[in-house]
Amino acid sequence: MMSLHLATVIALLGAQQPVTRAQAVTAALARGARGALGRADTTAARGGVRSARAFPNPTLAASYTKDLPRYHAAIDLPLDLPWLRGARIGAAESARDATRLGFAFERAAIRFDVETTYTNALAAARLADLSRRTALDADSLLRIAELRRAVGDVSELDVRLAAVNAGQQENVAVADSLVALETLLSLQLQMGLAGDEPTIVLADSLAPPAGGEPPEGRALLPIAAAEASLRSADRSLAFSRRSRFAPNLELGFDTGDPSSPTPHALLPVVGFSLPLPLLNWSGGEVMRAAAERDRAAAQLDLTRRETTAAVVRARRNLAAARSRLGRAEGLVESANQVASMSLRAYSEGAVALASVLEAQRNAREIVARYIGDLAAADAAARVVRWLTADPDEP
Repeated sequence: MMSLHLATVIALLGAQQPVTRAQAVTAALARGARGALGRADTTAARGGVRSARAFPNPTLAASYTKDLPRYHAAIDLPLDLPWLRGARIGAAESARDATRLGFAFERAAIRFDVETTYTNALAAARLADLSRRTALDADSLLRIAELRRAVGDVSELDVRLAAVNAGQQENVAVADSLVALETLLSLQLQMGLAGDEPTIVLADSLAPPAGGEPPEGRALLPIAAAEASLRSADRSLAFSRRSRFAPNLELGFDTGDPSSPTPHALLPVVGFSLPLPLLNWSGGEVMRAAAERDRAAAQLDLTRRETTAAVVRARRNLAAARSRLGRAEGLVESANQVASMSLRAYSEGAVALASVLEAQRNAREIVARYIGDLAAADAAARVVRWLTADPDEP
């Protein structure tokens, strides 16, 4: 008989609201902290572009002197020359593009994590179901051994061996059921739900990954983001060098000369100022910008090599996983049939108990390996889709 502990775990797993894989991803993107941080970063980057496009505010100065004329007013207007404005805006726009592409890759990573956890939860639930069925078969085998002992067909050794096997299979079933429960709760946490008790049930099924992989040659998000960061660093360096000679235009008037025939007349004042880099050539700022440019270039080279290698490795792992899955598919049905036939043959006295136990153990290992191959093939396909994600994917 199945223990009360295992029955309780099974009751917990017969959970609440059905949730598909797509719904789990949508919930994680909407409620997860990683998505919120990415949205804040992209908003800040858009704000940076808006600030870069804004023209600098003028400065109003007013003064009174005893010298004639006594009243002075001037507006100091920084000249936002095209070579300064273009470099500043270009740096901000490239930084925004890098942030946007980085957030798109982060969204793809969130989608990959949730979908992989969903797949692992499906595999764990299926493995737990397999363990429960194996435990039930072990109970049936124990009852058959007891019946055959009652009629003197087998010895006490068969009964004790069947009892040991039944206890082991029940322990395995309890452990696998707890793993399935923990994996389901982990998925709930990723969705932004409570993780203390199950509130969802998985609506999708565990199936071999579909074909239709993204074509090779597509622009990869990590590389595109690194390229945008390098463009931003280049333009920031150009702006740092050019801003040492940022001129100002001064417009104003003087008035209040009692000796003049028109004491209240406004006397125009026009001036032009240019900073003289005698004491400070902004060497530190230029050096920092150049270092950031060099770092961005090195990061681009590293990202290009690592990402390309990761995509090639992911495609290779996917091909290997599909090959393993294809070989395992044909063994599952045969193994289950052998286990069922051996159990029936033992009940009829045609085979020994050891043969039945061996057949059941082989069947469980083959089915468990097939479930693992299903999950591995699905994960490999999702790694490929993650690394080759489209920036416009919702």
